[in-house]
Amino acid sequence: MAQSSQANPKSHWASVLRHDVPASLVVFLVAVPLSLGIAVASGAPVAAGLVAAVVGGVIAGALGGSVVQVSGPAAGLALVVAELVQTYGWRATCMITLLAGLVQVLLGAFRVAKAALGVSPAVVHGMLAGVGVTIALSQLHIVLGGRPQRSALENIVELPSQIIHNHSHAVMAGVVTIAILVGWARIPRLRAVPAPLAALLITAVTTSVLGWDLTKVDLSGGFSSVQGPLLPQGDWHAIASAVLLVALLAGVESLLTCVASNRLHDGPRADLDRELTAQGVANLVSGALGGLPVSGVVVRTTTNVRAGARSRWSAVLHGVWVLLFTAAFAWVMALIPLEALAALLLFIGVQMVNLGHARNLRGHREVPIYFVTMGGVVLIGLAEGVALGLGLAALLALRRLAWISVLVRQVGERWRIVVTGSLTFIGVPRLTESLAAIPPGAAVELDLNLDFMDNAAFEALHAWRLEHERGGGMVDIDELHGEWYAAAVSGARLFPSKTPPRHERWWLPWAYRRRALDPVRQGRGECAYDDARHDARHDARHDAHDGAYHDAAHDGACADSSGAPCAVLCHSADDAAGHGEACGAAPGEARAVPDLLEGTREFQRRTAPLVRPLLHRMARKQTPSHLFITCADSRIVPNIITASGPGDLFTVRNIGNLVPRAASVPPDDSVAAAIEYAVNVLEVRTITVCGHSGCGAMAALLGESPELPALRSWLRHGRHSLARFVAVEGPEDDGGPLDRLCRANVIQQLDNLRTHPLVDGLVRAGKLELTGLYFDIGAARVHVLDRERFTPVPELRTG
Repeated sequence: MAQSSQANPKSHWASVLRHDVPASLVVFLVAVPLSLGIAVASGAPVAAGLVAAVVGGVIAGALGGSVVQVSGPAAGLALVVAELVQTYGWRATCMITLLAGLVQVLLGAFRVAKAALGVSPAVVHGMLAGVGVTIALSQLHIVLGGRPQRSALENIVELPSQIIHNHSHAVMAGVVTIAILVGWARIPRLRAVPAPLAALLITAVTTSVLGWDLTKVDLSGGFSSVQGPLLPQGDWHAIASAVLLVALLAGVESLLTCVASNRLHDGPRADLDRELTAQGVANLVSGALGGLPVSGVVVRTTTNVRAGARSRWSAVLHGVWVLLFTAAFAWVMALIPLEALAALLLFIGVQMVNLGHARNLRGHREVPIYFVTMGGVVLIGLAEGVALGLGLAALLALRRLAWISVLVRQVGERWRIVVTGSLTFIGVPRLTESLAAIPPGAAVELDLNLDFMDNAAFEALHAWRLEHERGGGMVDIDELHGEWYAAAVSGARLFPSKTPPRHERWWLPWAYRRRALDPVRQGRGECAYDDARHDARHDARHDAHDGAYHDAAHDGACADSSGAPCAVLCHSADDAAGHGEACGAAPGEARAVPDLLEGTREFQRRTAPLVRPLLHRMARKQTPSHLFITCADSRIVPNIITASGPGDLFTVRNIGNLVPRAASVPPDDSVAAAIEYAVNVLEVRTITVCGHSGCGAMAALLGESPELPALRSWLRHGRHSLARFVAVEGPEDDGGPLDRLCRANVIQQLDNLRTHPLVDGLVRAGKLELTGLYFDIGAARVHVLDRERFTPVPELRTG
C-alpha cells in the first residue's frame, strides 16, 4: 500500500477520501460513548477517556504496525485502573500509565513483541470474560439506582437487596438503554448509526423530555478539566508491579488484536514490534496528558474494517473527530445520564463473556484454563486470576508433553504393546502397570512411537524386558519415531532430540526390513537389519565380513552375550540365512523374507493412517496426469523412480515394456485398451515408456527365446526393436549390446504408439506428449531418451 501511494499519490488520496474518511466517522461515533463509559467504570475523570481516544487514534494510529487497528481506552483494563485509582489516586495512576508506556517502548525496541503471542489465548479470553463479568456486576448496581461494592463477590451478595428496594428513574433509564442496544442491530435499516451512540442519544432525549431525576455526565470543563501526572506514593515494589501489569496487559491485548486484524483485511501484514512501540508512545503521551491507558481495541478495529477502511488514515482521523467534537460540543455530552453509560457498560460486559471462545477451546482441551482464569479474575482479582490461568496452562502443557498411551492386546498367541507419546518418569507407573499384565513366557511385540524417553522410563522398560526374557519370554522392539531405546542401550545420544517418523524404510525389500535385534536376544543368534541409514557403512565393509557388516560401535560378534547390540545388513536371502547360522542359529531359523501378509500388516500399522485421508478424497475418482508404460521387472517401482504418489500414474506393466503396433499380429487388446481408457476417459496429457538396464525380455531377443510358448509369442512385438538396434549398431559402450537394445526398445515403443490413430492425432494436435525414460538399475539413475540421444536426468545438488 505504501509503494502504491508513492507511485500514484492522486489515487492514494482519492482512496483516503472515498474509504478512510467515511470509516473514520463511523469509528468516531462508536468511540465516543465507549470512551465515556470506560472512564466511568475506571473511576477516572470522564475527560480522561476522551483523551485516551484522541491519543490512541492519532499517535498509535499513525505510528502503529497495523494499518487498520484502532486504539483507545479498553474495557479490559478498567478493573486495573479502578484499583489503581482507589489505591494511589487518579494523578498517580496517570504516572503509572506513563511509565507503562516507557516499558512498552523498551520492549518494542528489543523486539520481543512476538513473545507475547506465547501467552495462551485461553488465558486472555478468560481474563476478558472475567473483566466483563466484574464490570457487568458493578454497573448493574448503578443501573438499579445503587452503588457498586468493592468486589464482585460483594456485588453478588448485595444484588437481591438492590433489586428489591430500588425502582427509581435510574432503572427505567437503564432498561431503555439496554432495550435499544439489543433491538437496534436487529433492524437492518438502522445499522448505519452505531447502536451505542443511538442508545445514549435516545435515552438522553427521553430522560430530558420526561424530566427524570438522573445524574448527568460532568464534562463542563472539556479537556481543560484533566490533570497531569504525579509520582505515586507508597511501596515501590507494588508500584513497579502495577507498571508492569499495565504494560503487559495493554501490550498483550494490543498485539492479539493486531494479529486478529490481519484476518480481517487483505492489506499489508502487521509489524508487531512496531505496534508495541507505538502503543508505548501513545501511553507515554496519554499518561502525560491525564488520559487512561491505551491499547488496541477489538470492537473499534472490527468496526473500522467493516466500514471500509484501507489505510491508517481512518484511525488517525477518528481521533481528530473526537478532539474536535469534545472541544466544540462538550455541552452535548453533559446531557447523557450516567445511568445510561452504566447500562452501556453492563451490555459491553456481558458481551465480553464470549462462549464462542470456550467452544473453540474445547477441541484443544483448554476450557478449564478459560473458566479458571475467569473465576479467578471475578472472585480474587485481575492479576491473581491471570496468574492462576497461566499456572494451569503451564501444568496442562507439561501434562501433554508427558502424556503417554499404553495399549495392550493379545493377537493369537502373541501380545502386542503400543506405547505412544513422551515416556518420562511421570508415565512409568502406568507403563509398569500395563506390562505387569503380560503373562510370563509370552511372545511380545513392543512398538515404541515416542517423542522422548528419559532415563527413568528406559530403566523401567529395560528391567522389565530382561526379567521377561529370563522367564522364557521373547520381546521384539520396533521404534517408529526415533531410536530412543536403542540409543540408550548402546550408550549413544540421539541427535536431534526429536526425529521425524521413520517411514522412509517402506521402499526397502522385505529382506532388508527385518526387525532390529535387541541386545538380550543375541545369545539365541537372532540377527536382523537395524537401520537403512547404515547402508553406506555396511556396503563399504561388506566383502571383509562375508556379507554381513558389524557396526564398529557394537564391537563384537552377533552371538556375543556381552549385551552389545548387533546391527547387521544382509544383502540377500542367502546372506541373511548364512548370517543367521554365523550367529549361532540353527539352519532354517533365520527368516530373511517375511510373507506378503506380514507386509500388508505393516502397511496397516504404519502407512495406512498416513495415506487414509488422501485416499478417502480420491476414492470416487482418479485423475492421473500420466500413462506410465514400464516393464514387469520386480526391481522397477514406478512410484519410487518418479517420486509420485497415489493418483499420479495410470500404469501398464508387461514383459519388456512393449506397446504392440496397431493391427499387429498376434493381436493384443490389453495395452491398446489401457491407452484408449487413459487418453479418452482419464484425459492424460503424457504417455511415458520406461525401460531399464539388463531387461530379460531384451536378452531373450538377442539370444534364443526360452521354451515358453506364451512368452515367445509376446516377444514377437519386440522384433521392430531388434531391427532398430541392428540398423544403428555401434561400438559396445554404455553397458554393451543388451543395454543399447533396451534403450532402442524404448524409442521403438514411442514409434509404436504413433501407429495408433487416436494417439497420433492427439500428438499432432499438441494435446498429448510422448516421452521415453531409461532406468539404470545398478546406478539408480534415470535417463531421458529423445530418439537416439541419451540424457541423464540432472540431480538437485544441496549443501
